[in-house]
Amino acid sequence: MKKLLGLFLGFLFALSAWASEKSVYDFSWLDKDKEIYVLQNRKYRKEGKLYVGVGGIKTLSGAFVDSYGANARVGYFFKEDWGVEFLYGKYTGNENDTAKGVKEQGTVPFYRKFDTVMGGILWWSPFYAKINTFNQIFYFDWMFGLGATQIKTMDNRNKFLPGAPSTLTSENTTGGLWSTALRFHINQAWSLRLDFTGMHYTAERKTSNTAGKSQMFSNYDFGMGLMFAF
Repeated sequence: MKKLLGLFLGFLFALSAWASEKSVYDFSWLDKDKEIYVLQNRKYRKEGKLYVGVGGIKTLSGAFVDSYGANARVGYFFKEDWGVEFLYGKYTGNENDTAKGVKEQGTVPFYRKFDTVMGGILWWSPFYAKINTFNQIFYFDWMFGLGATQIKTMDNRNKFLPGAPSTLTSENTTGGLWSTALRFHINQAWSLRLDFTGMHYTAERKTSNTAGKSQMFSNYDFGMGLMFAF
């Protein structure tokens, strides 16, 4: 039990350790005038580099619509750990089997789906790592982002209004977004990026029971894309 406890405490200490490129470690068993620098050398630098990218999107939220899309990005890292990015995304989607099952029960499901998204993101990239597998070293950055977005949505509110056309209704709104991403470097120019993004916005839900009322909506996407840095 003592050995297990010791291993557990050692693991926690390892997780809490922070070794940056400027970290200094003083070993008491060495000459006091000597210092050992632990360098986490970055092979692929981001500071001062402009990048562009394209990718695919799979929406993970929305009970009644299977939605997919594509996006384009352009960004710039003004510091090694800080960057900005502009994002544009286009979505498409159709009612899924869940929606069809609800209709078979005589009920109309309400849904709202994305059409287009434009936004800006501030990225913080404090972590980087190396993975050695199959005798090959892979380098990646772990990033966190916050931003704002302009969203165009489509919904089927007309299904709940007698005499209204059955076409989808478009609506423009603004919202906030957060994201976390892993950027795997292929070489100095190319990298593969995985993103998980959440967008939160307020929009009207005009149905027969909630006409004119606003409601908070959330949308969660998983994305994969290819990036090129200049």
